[in-house]
Amino acid sequence: MKIGITCYPTYGGSGVLASELGRLLAQRGHEIHFITSRLPYRFSSGYQDRMFFHHVHMTSYPLFEHQPYDLILAAKMKEVFFTEGLDLLHVHYAMPHAISAFLAQSMSEGKPMPFVTTLHGTDITIVGQEQGFFDITRLGINRSTMVTAVSDYLKEETEKVFKPDIPIHRIHNFVDLNLFKRGEKRCGKKQFARPEQVLFSHISNFRPVKRVQDVVRVFAKVQKEVDSVLLMVGEGPTQREARDIAVELGVNDKIRFLGNQEDVVGILACSDILLFPSELESFGLAALEAMACEVPVIGCHSGGMPEVVESGVSGFLFPVGDVEGMASAGIRLAKDPALRKQVGQEGRKRAERLYSPGPILDQYESVYRQALQLCGVPQGEGKTVTIN
Repeated sequence: MKIGITCYPTYGGSGVLASELGRLLAQRGHEIHFITSRLPYRFSSGYQDRMFFHHVHMTSYPLFEHQPYDLILAAKMKEVFFTEGLDLLHVHYAMPHAISAFLAQSMSEGKPMPFVTTLHGTDITIVGQEQGFFDITRLGINRSTMVTAVSDYLKEETEKVFKPDIPIHRIHNFVDLNLFKRGEKRCGKKQFARPEQVLFSHISNFRPVKRVQDVVRVFAKVQKEVDSVLLMVGEGPTQREARDIAVELGVNDKIRFLGNQEDVVGILACSDILLFPSELESFGLAALEAMACEVPVIGCHSGGMPEVVESGVSGFLFPVGDVEGMASAGIRLAKDPALRKQVGQEGRKRAERLYSPGPILDQYESVYRQALQLCGVPQGEGKTVTIN
């Protein structure tokens, strides 16, 4: 198939999933066309067979106080769809990408333009529930040919809040197990800590929902018991708050703020424990990537996290804001290398069992074929995979 993919090209789970999905679909023989404002995060450098990038150029016009990205994107989607002979579009994040695809479809003069929308989280739990965005988010969902959500939690939340007219299919995120794995060649622990120190890490976009202040508070309690170092990977609005709390608690010299990093694999491959106390994760892709690298996860029992982390087996989950509980688990893991290894290995097994790319790509391909069928577009032979 020829598939157009649109996503936010920034750091975050939706962009990661879209980029990885496109790369692996291309390896399966599909032709992938990214339609975005810049190269997506994790879009590998260098030429890749069957992968193409179409730049959505923003227009500067004095009348516009804010550039109409959604309208420009819709026009670009329509242009690429017909000039490249695409079979369908796959848009990630409801606002505004599903709306842009709907507008592009409306400009197609009656020619079939199927589009699949994947919901990732805050497009439903935060943005879509804003009064000014609710109706248009619901419209984007209902006008999609098919809709997927990355977790059972998000599927159920979408159905409860928006009461869509079409079914929502759950297709979990996946992790590239050949890329995300533990290995001495990947590990650069000596750059951050001494061999005897325990290396904690946190990876996010530092939005308020990530509760980075809890990351620092948990680490400060662990640091009193165990000599350790914390890597803070990412950038965002609460970074300054995290730095201030680190100074206040006297652990700023034990924390490294690394900003956005391309080599997430290298950082996870040498980490001992991931601190991920997010208030609400619709899935928790960073947790899954840590598990694939045999890193125990300490997080919160909310949203889709219990679908990813089996608490007490592949990590430990606590109520949101339970700094004491998370610190206790951190101290226990930090003091017991054998337990860390056991929990890490269980995480890897769970990632291999439930979140390997192959079966999940099968589900996306099945959705694509069903979307084409719903629009009356001829399709090639292929098996149909049951999706939730």
